[in-house]
Amino acid sequence: MPREQEPSTNEHDFVLSALQENLRLDSRPFQQFRPISLAFGDEYGVADVRIGKTRVLAKVSCEVTAPYTDRKFDGIFTISTELSPMGSPAFEVGRQDQTELLLSRLLEKAIRRSGALDTESLCIIAGAKCFHLRADLHVLDHDGNLVDASCLALIAALLHFRRPDVEVRGEEVTVFSIREREPVRLTIQHLPFCVTFSYYNTSSTTSAEPGIFLQDATLLEEQCRDGEIVISMNRFGEVCQIAKYGGTPVDGLSLLTCTNAALETAKRFDKLVKEKLAEDEKVKDRGGLMAELSAENERPMEPPPG
Repeated sequence: MPREQEPSTNEHDFVLSALQENLRLDSRPFQQFRPISLAFGDEYGVADVRIGKTRVLAKVSCEVTAPYTDRKFDGIFTISTELSPMGSPAFEVGRQDQTELLLSRLLEKAIRRSGALDTESLCIIAGAKCFHLRADLHVLDHDGNLVDASCLALIAALLHFRRPDVEVRGEEVTVFSIREREPVRLTIQHLPFCVTFSYYNTSSTTSAEPGIFLQDATLLEEQCRDGEIVISMNRFGEVCQIAKYGGTPVDGLSLLTCTNAALETAKRFDKLVKEKLAEDEKVKDRGGLMAELSAENERPMEPPPG
């Protein structure tokens, strides 16, 4: 199975020695992200996120199906991730590696299990018909920090998506197209964002800090780290998940510091998504229904009586 090219011993030592001198290879502060861009597609539910060279595309779709027998009043929401060779030569088509497994698990806990999406609003007829909402994530380029980019893209796509409107008459369900009726927004309870901290054990150095914590680590920095912590949190400071898979131990004070830093990052993500959504709505509405209404209300001014 292909693997990412491991950094040489010199590269590894150089990255660590630079971090011990409070330097990163791209001159960023430890808690600063690379440039972030968010764009939406022409269709509802498509979001393209870039963090530095890392790029993730999220697409949300839905169909009418039967609900689970043990959840008759809920719709269905599933998340699917795809790591293709387009993103990295280490990814293979049709073979799920550990990176894809962990990514799916983290997004599942952060968004679906935290109740961010109201699945009851996806129910059409209890026990008979509901909406099956599916979110597909495609990693187009991998240069570190996949979790944060994927979560940001997924949240943006869910907010951007509109499901078709339906009409129920008895047991007959009519699903209207976008041309027939205005589509309906999803009911989102809160917006949890994943913030990943890469940590490096520097307790053997003369530094007063027990370790170094970085946000938005590049692929090279991730290959040199001693472990990672993923904190899922919304802008209100509610922690949805704290994930730590292996690595060296982290003391409680450092974890609390990371949680406070994650709150600031979650607020920035929340503000970014809402600003981009507002911009996209203005662009899509140009020449649309609001333009028609304003055109109908406009009347030519009559010349004053002579």
